[in-house]
Amino acid sequence: MSLTGQQITLTHGDQVATLASLGAALRIYTVGGRDVVLPYGEDEFPPAFAGMVLAPWPNRLRDGQYTFAGEELQVPVSEPDRGTALHGLASFQYWTVESVADASVTFTLDLAPSPGYPFQLALATTYTLSDAGLAITTEARNVGATALPYGVGFHPWFAPGGTELDACTLQLTAGQNVTVDERLLPTGAVDVSGTFDIREARSLAGVGFDDAWVAPSQDGEGRSWARLGWADGSTVEIWADSEAKAWQICTGDHVDSIRRAGVAIEPMSCIADAFRTGDDLITLEPGASHSLTWGVRLV
Repeated sequence: MSLTGQQITLTHGDQVATLASLGAALRIYTVGGRDVVLPYGEDEFPPAFAGMVLAPWPNRLRDGQYTFAGEELQVPVSEPDRGTALHGLASFQYWTVESVADASVTFTLDLAPSPGYPFQLALATTYTLSDAGLAITTEARNVGATALPYGVGFHPWFAPGGTELDACTLQLTAGQNVTVDERLLPTGAVDVSGTFDIREARSLAGVGFDDAWVAPSQDGEGRSWARLGWADGSTVEIWADSEAKAWQICTGDHVDSIRRAGVAIEPMSCIADAFRTGDDLITLEPGASHSLTWGVRLV
């Protein structure tokens, strides 16, 4: 088996998507032969969580500590320089290929209980290609006997269309950006202004982000949108349903493995530290489920 696990390739028209079972990750997505996401090899260690599902929390958890139902819990600190637990527990797990067709695949993961997350969580992520592009749904179900805390996010790194990232533009329809401390943990949210006001497309020339936005504007279908504009006039459009309460954008300026090679545009159900703050934290009762769907297309 390759480093990134079992490989599934989907096709629909001129779209090709290759998924890896490690992290149920989007490893390759091309339209008309052009990279929409930054590709990586099946035996290459995924750079900066590329394409992976982030659960049962996205982003950072301060000191890896939280309290739930009156119990103090500790998960491993995976980002020691900032003293945080980063991007949950499901990313670097081999998921199971549950079902596959020409244009759709479903991966599943029964997340094993652990001392820091002593719950029974079943996850399923489905990728589907259609005329509308690529759609991704992750459903979580509490299969245990007690309530559990949950959040989800996704970590696609989008390609800049054959140019430097500085030649691209970025738009995100969200009204507030999240302020952070020196550990990139949230301290509040403020109305967007200056560099953080990207409700209209803005150049990424000289702009570096590792930031979250909340209060996303929704269209008539309940979707919020981000758009990465390429220098040739093409646009990578990313949408998420109403369960995406936040978006994270990272240009990778301080990530050695992927520094400004592209931009991560990440729909999330909650921002960092939600296990501690409770902000948009999902509590799944026994038998309950939650799903978030997002998608991408090149126009």
